[in-house]
Amino acid sequence: MAAIMGVPSFIEINQEFIDGILPRRAPDADKNAFGRVLCVCGSAGYTGAAYFAAQGAVRMGSGVVTLATPEKAWPVLAVKLNEPVVRPVPCSEDGLLSREAVPALLALAERADALLVGCGLGRSDEVSGIVCALVENARCPVVLDADGINALAAHKDVLRQAAQPVVLTPHAAEFGRLSGIRQPDDADLMGFARENRCILLYKGHRTRIFTPDGTAYRNHSGNPGMAKGGSGDVLAGMLVSLCGQGIDPARAACAAAWLHGRAGDAAANRLSEYGMTPGDMLCELPRLLHRYNTREW
Repeated sequence: MAAIMGVPSFIEINQEFIDGILPRRAPDADKNAFGRVLCVCGSAGYTGAAYFAAQGAVRMGSGVVTLATPEKAWPVLAVKLNEPVVRPVPCSEDGLLSREAVPALLALAERADALLVGCGLGRSDEVSGIVCALVENARCPVVLDADGINALAAHKDVLRQAAQPVVLTPHAAEFGRLSGIRQPDDADLMGFARENRCILLYKGHRTRIFTPDGTAYRNHSGNPGMAKGGSGDVLAGMLVSLCGQGIDPARAACAAAWLHGRAGDAAANRLSEYGMTPGDMLCELPRLLHRYNTREW
């Protein structure tokens, strides 16, 4: 929708909108039909973020999920995760990805239908260089979350040079570090998406999605119980999964935001806003997706 005087006019996301995005699955499909996604996430001491991102992709229906994580984080994640393939890659003494990991990561990314970078990576010059290399060389849509966004604070030009769609999923603090705007309004957010030719999913009380062509979407699902560490990682995993399944990245961002919020609402209704966890949201997601079954079982 067109913006008026620089202020975007929002398309409201609802169940009918999502029903137009998520297809029913072909009865004769195999795992390759539902996308191979690569999650470059985690560091020593920050394995939870990688876990939630990978499981978000699994629960959202990816055919194959690969998690590439620093060698020092690998033993924990290899034990915790059953469905994803967990690959150890070189890291520094402090457990963050090192530049020696770049060849292995680029090789894994070449086989991916979508790429998620950032959850729990930590911050260092080497990590920033790795994030830039992955975005610059990507042959598929890229989702940048958390430290993947922080890594671009001094390298925003990479977004404009990317050959494939890039989706950023910042909260207010991350967007402030990236843009220098601490309290952005909707015009600021739309301007950033346009200028940097990216899709911006701005997380908050009413998550908004902005696209480079000036289209804006607004989500109304979700509740304060979701304001817990790990919730955003689940969202990032869901989003990369939908991109890997061939859904247009902007529409994938809308679907992931709405379903993430609805999973949070279901968890809050069952367990309370106080007591619910990101893990509970992962458990609720399959119930929401039941309506897209090929047939009733």
